[in-house]
Amino acid sequence: MKLFFHKVTHWEYWPFQIVYVPIYFLWSFYAIKAKSIFFFNACNPTIKNGGFMMESKKEIYDLIPQQYYPKTELIKEGTSLEEVLETISKTKINYPLIVKPDIGLRGLGVKKIISAIDLKEYVAKANFDYVVQDLIPYENEVGIFYVRYPHEKRGIITGLVSKEFLIITGNGFSTVEELIKENPRYELQLKALKKEYGKKMLEIIPKEEKLNLVPYGNHARGAKFIDGSHWINPKLSKTINEMCLQIPGFYFGRLDIMYNTIEELENGLNFAIVELNGAGSEPTHIYDPRHSLFFAWKELARHITYMYEISTANHKNGFPYLNHKDGMKEYRMHLEQSNKICNF
Repeated sequence: MKLFFHKVTHWEYWPFQIVYVPIYFLWSFYAIKAKSIFFFNACNPTIKNGGFMMESKKEIYDLIPQQYYPKTELIKEGTSLEEVLETISKTKINYPLIVKPDIGLRGLGVKKIISAIDLKEYVAKANFDYVVQDLIPYENEVGIFYVRYPHEKRGIITGLVSKEFLIITGNGFSTVEELIKENPRYELQLKALKKEYGKKMLEIIPKEEKLNLVPYGNHARGAKFIDGSHWINPKLSKTINEMCLQIPGFYFGRLDIMYNTIEELENGLNFAIVELNGAGSEPTHIYDPRHSLFFAWKELARHITYMYEISTANHKNGFPYLNHKDGMKEYRMHLEQSNKICNF
């Protein structure tokens, strides 16, 4: 009951179908104006479906200059463990490493792999294409929402979110599970964590020792999102814009970036792109617990308006909208892929 009331009284945990109710009406308005439900695919012409659904992470990485993201290799469904091991050896991707579905869903199926034993287990279970990737060495993560109109050379940062990972600190006598239960945000992840960590949940963590249970900043996996939009300044905007100009056909979306210090990030130093998300991106600074639902609606409406305006501009430049038949086919494939990953 404690967790139930915590979820009810904190809108950030509500199902997105409820949170987005007012936004559906705005989407319908823009769809009527564009004469296409699937107008979003034109906002990022080089990314499949604009990055709204069924987009390949590997194909997006391939658009980004190599110096901005970690070594990444695509592994097709059904590839043997021996072939996977050969691939990571050949490309010099070292343990610990990250594996995640090539076509993902809210951080599901993402796992930190410590050894070949962990990798063997993942390979045996994966019924989808996935990527193996070097673990980014920086401790901090931020989500930066970037918007640029096709006729302009300078984009803007419209929102910035910093992320607190799901980290517990040992006291010398409590088990991992007991420490998790001390925080409602963490306890909401207990079922998934039990599945991932098994018997380790019963271990006692030494005093002051920290354990990062989910080493990536995903809200659905327990990370706390904090609105860091006050960090936006001309220097950071210039750095991000210069990088994004090197990504062909990218006008609208969120860059999830791991970095060392915000000062170094502003100067384009010591950072790496975790993922680039397109039309399906949310301005995740809305999930700061300090923000109201009305603030979230305002920001969601603002960003969907950006997406519509960019899509129509690209459409006028000759990029077609996704037709209804193909759009519905992609949507059905998206649902099938989502079910695969949810059941992983």
